[in-house]
Amino acid sequence: MGKRILLLASGTGSLAAAILDALESGEISATCVALLSDKDSPALRVAERFNIPSIYLPMRQLRAEWDREIFETANRLAPDLVVSVGFMRLLAADFVSTFNVINTHPSLLPLFPGAHAVRDALAAGSTVTGSTVHRVDAGLDTGPIISQRQIDIHPGEDGESLHERIKIVERELIVEVLAAYGETGTL
Repeated sequence: MGKRILLLASGTGSLAAAILDALESGEISATCVALLSDKDSPALRVAERFNIPSIYLPMRQLRAEWDREIFETANRLAPDLVVSVGFMRLLAADFVSTFNVINTHPSLLPLFPGAHAVRDALAAGSTVTGSTVHRVDAGLDTGPIISQRQIDIHPGEDGESLHERIKIVERELIVEVLAAYGETGTL
C-alpha cells in the first residue's frame, strides 16, 4: 500500500488535484487517506472527485479546541506524511512535532515567508522568485528546505500573473518531492 498521505488545503485545491492526479496515475507511490480543509473550500470537491475522504474542520472560536480536533483527526488517520497544500493556518507546535509535515510556499524561502509572498517579492523589486517545499516547524515558513525551483519575474508583471506561473512550478515541485518520497520513504 505504501506511504499514507494526509492533505491539508484551504483554497481551490489545484495543488491537491495535481497530487491526486499523480497518485492515480502511479507517478506517486502512496495513498491519500483524506483531504482536510478548515474552510468549505473547492479543495473538498476536488477530494470528492477523486473519491478521497474529505473532512471539513472549521476554525473554532477557541483556537485550542480546533488544534485538539485537527490533532485527533490526524492521529486517527495515522498518516506517514501530512502535506499542507494551500492550507492557510499555522499548525500547533505539538502537531508539527508529532506528525511529519511538509508545506509548499510561493517564494524561495527564507525570502518572503507568510501569506503575501508574491506581493512581497514584487514590492521588494525582486527579479526572481519561485516555489519551495519545506518541512513545517512551529515557526512561520521557517522549517528546513527540501526542494526549490526558481522562476524569473517579468518586468511589469502583476501579482496575479506571477502567482499563476508560480502555481505551475509549485504543482510540479510537490509532485516530484512526493514521487521521490513514495520511492524512498525519505524527504
